Amino acid sequence: MFERTAGSMIAMERTIIYYEQRGCGRTDKPEDDGAYKISHLVADFKEFHRLFGWEKVDLLGYSFGAELALEIANTLPHTVNRLVLSAPSMIQSPLQKLVQIAGFASVGATGIGSGATIDEAYQVLWNHADTAMVDKLLFQDPSLAAMNRKWWEESDLVNTGLMMRALEDDSSRPSLEERLSDIPHSALILVVTFDRNTGIPVASLIHDRLQHSTLTILSKSAHFPDIEESEVFTQYVCSFLR
Repeated sequence: MFERTAGSMIAMERTIIYYEQRGCGRTDKPEDDGAYKISHLVADFKEFHRLFGWEKVDLLGYSFGAELALEIANTLPHTVNRLVLSAPSMIQSPLQKLVQIAGFASVGATGIGSGATIDEAYQVLWNHADTAMVDKLLFQDPSLAAMNRKWWEESDLVNTGLMMRALEDDSSRPSLEERLSDIPHSALILVVTFDRNTGIPVASLIHDRLQHSTLTILSKSAHFPDIEESEVFTQYVCSFLR
């Protein structure tokens, strides 16, 4: 969807290289279902970087892509110039799960038993969320939620969700939260008032720990500012990269 919204506008100023991680979207999944660790994803980027012969790149990551951009910057700092982190996630953080639990509650989801742990409540809500509920969680404008799903279908995203499930279950991954202060790159963090999926709390956590970051809060969308506020999103990104 980014190719059809803000990406097409940013491409008027910048050369954009899109790639989908292994087992995501239209990219083939690895033969080994366990080959989804962060180290594998960083190694994939390293190979792209080598093949294209770049010196440094600016990385723009959305949601988990922003988290991966931070992992790349931490592991391969000399390959990265600047970071744009849109609605960044921290998938192993209890804070993100709390944001999503509160987000589901705010759009009418129910079914959590008394005494449930954070992990139990999180699993119950996602296991029982239907399409309409997820769209309410992720979007302010229902018509754009429907358009986004139409784009997903047209793009033939054959491997949606495989990588994320593997990463959520990876207990061997060292905490990114504890390594954020080691990242020296300039970063623009874009988050939205109504983001019920990762939200301002997660973005603020990242902002507080990075050495050089700017936190910008947009006001009219939810978890997809590149779709719901394309022009404003593009203006902030291009201004920062200039």
